[in-house]
Amino acid sequence: MTPSPPQRPEAGNTLAITFLYYRDLPTAMRFYEDILGLPLAIDQGWCKIYRICPGAHVGLVDETRGMNKWAPVKPVQLCIRVPGVDAWYSYAKHKGVDGLSRLFENDDLGIRAFVFNDPEGYQIEIQSTTRADA
Repeated sequence: MTPSPPQRPEAGNTLAITFLYYRDLPTAMRFYEDILGLPLAIDQGWCKIYRICPGAHVGLVDETRGMNKWAPVKPVQLCIRVPGVDAWYSYAKHKGVDGLSRLFENDDLGIRAFVFNDPEGYQIEIQSTTRADA
């Protein structure tokens, strides 16, 4: 008799972390704490994990220690949905963040949004929904 193959566990996930890799971790930390206002949830020394919202986190990693390395091209966007994108846009303009786009709407996606870059070039999108099903 052949044993049945292992099945995917059915238990729910408990945490999601997206890791980004930095040459200058202290500067990235200041940006995510001071500009975005994200609280430090887990301090692993050379990896700092910040809470975005319940269950969603971003990890800032010293590229000399992490599993991946810093790269000049950043084909990654961190998107954060907020209840009031206009207030965030005014704040971002006041702070003079790098690469600030205009505030735009995408009717296909049902969002109002803008983008800017963090200190090492990762793009951040701040958005609000413009319809109930988005």
